[in-house]
Amino acid sequence: MPEAPARHRFAARVLDWGPPVEVARELEATDSDPEGVGIMVRKARIYPVRLEAVPLKAAPLLKQELLAVGGDAAHARGIADHSVPSSSAVLLATWGQYRHLLPKLRRQPFGLRQLADEVDRALRAYAGRGPSEVAGAHRTLPLGARPRVLGVVNVTPDSFSDGGRSLEPAAAVALAERLVAEGADAVDLGAESTRPGATPVPPEVEWRRLEPVLSTLVGRLRVPISVDTRHAAVARQAIDAGADLVNDVEGLRDPAMRVAVAGSRAAAVVMHMRGTPATMQTDTAYGDVRREVYRFLADALDRAEQDGIPPSKLLVDPGLGFGKTAEQSVELLAHVGEFRSLGVPVLVGASRKSFLGWATGEPEPTARVDAGVAAAVYAAEHGVSVVRTHDVAPTVRALRLWERIELARRASPSSSEGKAAAEAEL
Repeated sequence: MPEAPARHRFAARVLDWGPPVEVARELEATDSDPEGVGIMVRKARIYPVRLEAVPLKAAPLLKQELLAVGGDAAHARGIADHSVPSSSAVLLATWGQYRHLLPKLRRQPFGLRQLADEVDRALRAYAGRGPSEVAGAHRTLPLGARPRVLGVVNVTPDSFSDGGRSLEPAAAVALAERLVAEGADAVDLGAESTRPGATPVPPEVEWRRLEPVLSTLVGRLRVPISVDTRHAAVARQAIDAGADLVNDVEGLRDPAMRVAVAGSRAAAVVMHMRGTPATMQTDTAYGDVRREVYRFLADALDRAEQDGIPPSKLLVDPGLGFGKTAEQSVELLAHVGEFRSLGVPVLVGASRKSFLGWATGEPEPTARVDAGVAAAVYAAEHGVSVVRTHDVAPTVRALRLWERIELARRASPSSSEGKAAAEAEL
């Protein structure tokens, strides 16, 4: 009898590759022609792009132009019989196909020029490394290959994870210094609890708690200082006293907060939350949580820019646990990389939150350290720039290991054509 062919004669292997530079390295390893490597890099991966409210007249043209370059698009069935005025759409194309598509769209009517510009920006933001730093009012937060770690210091009697432990100024200062010694790249001072159902604190009380801690740390810490506040008056006082960033859980909804940030050199974190901390968990019904959170943050960035805050001063935070069920928070974390498309750094705060307890069965916040570290590493893998955590030391150690692994994955190809294709991308 003839010998049966070996089942693994060709060692077929599905390549686990991500960034274009890694694609180029694998192609180059076949001894392919260098020019061919440069061409094939752009054919190696489909990038779906979701759009909202594409006008009726634009949608068929968009699909037609995508088909012409080898891609495709999905939109509502009602576009065909003109029964809907607009439609969401999902574009499907490789980098190379988008490169041919976008100039064609810019020559079309019905808003397709603006659509092309927005798709171009979103693709470049998603695929690129993003800004290298965020300049605060007094100090700058450098960004890098791994997420920067923002250490939490709660100067409150009622925070969900450590309420009252750092209420005294000396204890809060000592905690901040310890977090920096453990590797925190910045610290986030909060003097009003924003846990679900928290009792609001008047701005004057918040500032009375915050001021002695902030004034002491400004002279001692070399890292940027963020202030977690939703009150414009507290933000102004904190920036004047030496704070660098404003971490606003209400997403700069208050025009007075936008004025306060725009009138200073401070940076700001724009977070998604419905209502207030006292009411947010009473409204967790979403048709599509990812779409609605993304839309909120996109609109918030536009308002901030219109009011004089440059995008280079802004970060976004999808607000895990803020006005979301545990399942919704997990869904947002699972797709957190999508938020890079907004073109500003993404911050994630999962540390010790109740959705981690839901996922792991751990009711005690301080026993969720390992789950929070896992969330931070997952966020790193998906391009998040900053992770906010109570548990700095284990998070820093885990992210250092992740960075080593990522450096091994991203070893650059040697051919100029492959490298150029990988780095240029579009």
